[in-house]
Amino acid sequence: MIHVIASLQIKEQYLAEFIDIFKANIPNVLREKGCVEYVPTIDVPTDLPPQERVRNGVTIVEKWETLEDLLTHIKAPHMLAYAEKVKDMVEKKSLKILAPA
Repeated sequence: MIHVIASLQIKEQYLAEFIDIFKANIPNVLREKGCVEYVPTIDVPTDLPPQERVRNGVTIVEKWETLEDLLTHIKAPHMLAYAEKVKDMVEKKSLKILAPA
């Protein structure tokens, strides 16, 4: 199992539009071979000191059966189209590819 945590900071004026575009692509991703989970999330405000909040942050939580499935996902036509639509909306991004310990 491969876990992916993608952290994005979206330009403030595009946050709602970005989430709409992302959600519209979820059914395509869930039909891909090896996709177990693909969910956009946003911060829940709390008073917990260790929480790092990102202004206009969207964290994408993904699970894939194999690394090969993830690599195929990245090159899928619907993902290339999605990337083109949102490229000017994203200010910053980071990616973690993880496996169970």
